[in-house]
Amino acid sequence: MRLSDFDFTLPEDLVATRPANPRTSARLLVAGPDTITDARVSNLPDFLRPGDRLVLNNTKVIPARLSGIRRRDGGEGVTEARIEVTLLDPRGDGSWQALAKPAKKVRDGEEIHFGPGFSARVLGRSEGQLTLGFTLKGDDFDAALDAAGAMPLPPYIAAKRAADAQDRTDYQTVFARHSGAVAAPTASLHFDRPLLERIAAMGVDFTEVTLHVGAGTFLPVKVDDVSEHKMHAEWGEVTGAAAAEINATRAAGGRIIPVGTTACRLIESAATDAGLAPWRGETDIFIRPGFRFRATDALMTNFHLPKSTLMMLISALMGRERVMEIYDHAISERYRFFSYGDASLLIP
Repeated sequence: MRLSDFDFTLPEDLVATRPANPRTSARLLVAGPDTITDARVSNLPDFLRPGDRLVLNNTKVIPARLSGIRRRDGGEGVTEARIEVTLLDPRGDGSWQALAKPAKKVRDGEEIHFGPGFSARVLGRSEGQLTLGFTLKGDDFDAALDAAGAMPLPPYIAAKRAADAQDRTDYQTVFARHSGAVAAPTASLHFDRPLLERIAAMGVDFTEVTLHVGAGTFLPVKVDDVSEHKMHAEWGEVTGAAAAEINATRAAGGRIIPVGTTACRLIESAATDAGLAPWRGETDIFIRPGFRFRATDALMTNFHLPKSTLMMLISALMGRERVMEIYDHAISERYRFFSYGDASLLIP
């Protein structure tokens, strides 16, 4: 298939820069094979059945955007320059891969100071990324990052406004547990505790998995033949208990409904013909039309960028033509798009 098969025209004013408040007041488009219903996220229990299981991604977004001063001794005294850094991936030795702006003049060995007692040394660079070694580790690092960092809003929001204190709450799920993501599992942002309690009370179960969403989720597809696209890798884990819960629900006839494409990609990475197996590691699974789903029966997700891998994923689930019908409806009804936008429940 060609990249143009997943293109559509989106009015700029439908891109949300703030979420609905309260979270559950966001709109919810519910699409079956030939029906579309306009609802609210607060109505989600109306479209679930006792015995269903929602799969939630419990990753926690770190305040990965840092503003600092880089210092270099060039032999004629110390020079200083401001630099913006976005952390991407932690390494096993405690260092981090990061993007920097501007990056061209950065040299190995330079120190970047982000605040009192919180600095990093440039250990190396590769493919436009820096490797940073921080002075702090463990809980001390987490506390300093929390104090100095800002939430890493998606590029299409960051281009319109800077992250602020409200994003610390808005861009984090209510069930976030394990730090490591630099982007939120955005379909999950629509849930609050009362909605989770209502869903549980009707006999729907929950399973938590972890996929640390990386900045690569925002990278554009640059090839016309989508089969040639190479997905970015993200770290995830499906525990033995989580796999057993999902397998038990499927055996009992319940539906498995991932909340978000990240949870979907992770459980499909762990799926076998015999059911889900415990899984831990990096996944670069690329779900596009022709993919055979082995764990997903329906999907709750936000509305995605044209020509993105996420459009390809939902097209694999619902069919490309059906997705285009759904998106035509969403645009005509002025649903809000992308990370802070409205939600859809897709039932093939």
